[in-house]
Amino acid sequence: MTEYERPNTVSGLGAKHKELCDLRERYRNEIKKLTVDIDHLDACIRLFDPKADTQAIKEYVTKHRAQKGSVKRFVLSTLREASGPMTSRELTELWVRDRGLNADEATLTAIRKRIGACIKTAVNQDLIECTGQTTDHGANGPYKLWRLKRGG
Repeated sequence: MTEYERPNTVSGLGAKHKELCDLRERYRNEIKKLTVDIDHLDACIRLFDPKADTQAIKEYVTKHRAQKGSVKRFVLSTLREASGPMTSRELTELWVRDRGLNADEATLTAIRKRIGACIKTAVNQDLIECTGQTTDHGANGPYKLWRLKRGG
């Protein structure tokens, strides 16, 4: 066990850290719920008026906006914890599920573009590498497989 010069200070800071992390998680869960509720309301509005121009549709991009660096942190931590290489599509589906977003094709396409841009940046920074392609040649064709670069 490591001895600290000021154990009460370290203990207090650790407790405060946990408290703030718990608070952040609670707010994150509330934001997910609100986002889903807004999506449901928009869908209901479009049931009665398919031509309705709801504010959520106009603000689609900002509604799904991520905090600076959060996509990169998500991609790197997901690849770090993965049992093998992953595709951008798999990373996208995990991101959408994690954020509680509506998983329609338009959302998946927009988020996959963000994940793809993040992957390109991470490759240029020598953080991740391509390990080949999937053998699946479905509607979207094969995807490249990505993993953390060894020693990176």
